[in-house]
Amino acid sequence: MSIESDQKLPGGPADKAGLFTLLAVCAVVLAAAVLAQFAVSTWSIRERVLLALVAALAAVAGHLLRRDRLTDRRLVAERRQLSIAVNNIPQGLVLYDASARIIICNQPYLDMFGLSPDVAKPGCTMQRLIAHRKETGSFDGDVDAFCNAIIQKVSLGKATRQLTEAPGGRAIEIINRPLKGGGWVATIEDITERKRAEEKIAHLAHYDGLTDLPNRILLRERLEHSLTAMRPGEQLAVLYIDIDEFKSVNDALGHPIGDELLKGVADRLRGCLRETDVAARLGGDEFAVIQTPIKDRSETTRLVAEIHSAIRQPFECMGHLITTDASIGIALAPSDGVDLDQLLRNADLALYGAKGDGRRTYRFFEAGMDQRAKTRRSLELELRQAISDGSLEAYYQPVVNIEDGKISSCEALLRWRHPERGMISPAEFIPIAEDSGLIDQLGLWVLNAACAEAVTWPDHVRVAVNVSPMQFRSQSLALNVAAALAACGLPASRLELEITEAVLIRDDEAALDMLHQLRKLGVRIALDDFGTGYSSLSYLLRFPFDKIKIDRSFIRDIAGPGASSSIVQAVVNIAAASDMTTTAEGVETEQQRNLLYILGCTEMQGYLFSPAIPAAEVRRLLLSHRARAMSAA
Repeated sequence: MSIESDQKLPGGPADKAGLFTLLAVCAVVLAAAVLAQFAVSTWSIRERVLLALVAALAAVAGHLLRRDRLTDRRLVAERRQLSIAVNNIPQGLVLYDASARIIICNQPYLDMFGLSPDVAKPGCTMQRLIAHRKETGSFDGDVDAFCNAIIQKVSLGKATRQLTEAPGGRAIEIINRPLKGGGWVATIEDITERKRAEEKIAHLAHYDGLTDLPNRILLRERLEHSLTAMRPGEQLAVLYIDIDEFKSVNDALGHPIGDELLKGVADRLRGCLRETDVAARLGGDEFAVIQTPIKDRSETTRLVAEIHSAIRQPFECMGHLITTDASIGIALAPSDGVDLDQLLRNADLALYGAKGDGRRTYRFFEAGMDQRAKTRRSLELELRQAISDGSLEAYYQPVVNIEDGKISSCEALLRWRHPERGMISPAEFIPIAEDSGLIDQLGLWVLNAACAEAVTWPDHVRVAVNVSPMQFRSQSLALNVAAALAACGLPASRLELEITEAVLIRDDEAALDMLHQLRKLGVRIALDDFGTGYSSLSYLLRFPFDKIKIDRSFIRDIAGPGASSSIVQAVVNIAAASDMTTTAEGVETEQQRNLLYILGCTEMQGYLFSPAIPAAEVRRLLLSHRARAMSAA
């Protein structure tokens, strides 16, 4: 439709042109008649003045005629320019007069709804236009009701706004704005992309960008709604889930792999939930679950078992096979609170309790957990102070040859003598050190202290140092070991590093690479707590360890009717075939020692010979053994 209309409105340029032409013709005829009369008679002064006026009128009429022709051409040009502008704006536009008829309707409007220009043209009523939209499938409401509602509002000077859907699923916004002189203008805009952007922003405000799980904000909203909707006799559970040792995965393998692990955990969490449950990511490696409704805590216990089973299956992350675990804290409503913040806090305290009890487990909230959490936080601050002021100690537990009872090595074990609480068990402060990231500093301190102490021992006695999973994944481990040996002059062959299978199962290739780096330094490598992991035998085939330490759980029951003795025998045979030493941990009785000797175990370690003792005492013990050996010789 073009706004260059040929319609003739009263008083328009065409009418003016006709009027000026008629005036000019009349003036010319009158002037001719006057001049003819002037030629045959004598004119008075009044008649001469009339003649002058007629001549002037003719001149004015001619001027007006020429000017109006120019104005008409200019008007046509302006209309053409206006048509180009209106049809090239991105929004649709319809201008209605006071009687709800179209004055202007641009091409974008026709294109948005697939309308015919033969219908949507000047003079078409609004009802006919909307009916045409209904015919073409872009309107499905009541035509008269829709039109009457808009006409009524704009007649009262009120603007209207509607959202509708155009063919192809596009979102269209229509705004009707009344005009002062009557009528109104409708602007029609395709807001599909804007709406998608708004929806994306709204989604990002409530969902985690990495896992696409609800975030902390949406979790609170869902929990508040669930608490409000909870019926008498119903319960709900809030689970706080922390991925164990996630920081070490990030540190060793990089954040991209850590992110892949988090996405994998999120997917498995989704697979454990019912439609009424909600999983969320709180940030970092922390997740949460709202389980609702439940009848009793046994339903939550089953869910926890399912979550643990799912998370403990290995994850394939960008070519790395990673095995992980989780600590879970649980709070129940209404027994543990019906206030949202109180319930979340109690779930967090329960998680803190699970981590404090060794991780890889779960705990329901209990009264007193708050105080234990405060104590734990206080202990963390004091542990930091102990590291800085040197109040930590290294104790040493001898490892002896089963056949002749000679000391072959001593294992360095960290001890903390608290100024008020006395000796604090490593089982209490090591998890705190792991959670807070202090384990690296503790491990480095023990390594340096043990090497410096071992220099004072007889040359045949080695020192064994445990390496935590977090230390093992540090790229600087081999450098730290080399620096500790160089600082005190201890030969590398006298240092034995004990690692557990937990440091290996995260990433085979990276772990094996680190083991080979350490082996190049000349240090010995022992596999500690053998048999308690998932795939110990596979690591024995892939890396030649110097020693296998058999876990105390097998030694404790070695004299019983179970399979412990058979397992120990198998481990001894495997080690002997690969020229590896075997050390039995936790030996406490002569019966255990005799059985281990019969089974062919090489060494033993435990209270039967000596507990872990301070450095000064181990020096005296080594000296006495040397003296006995010399006297026996």
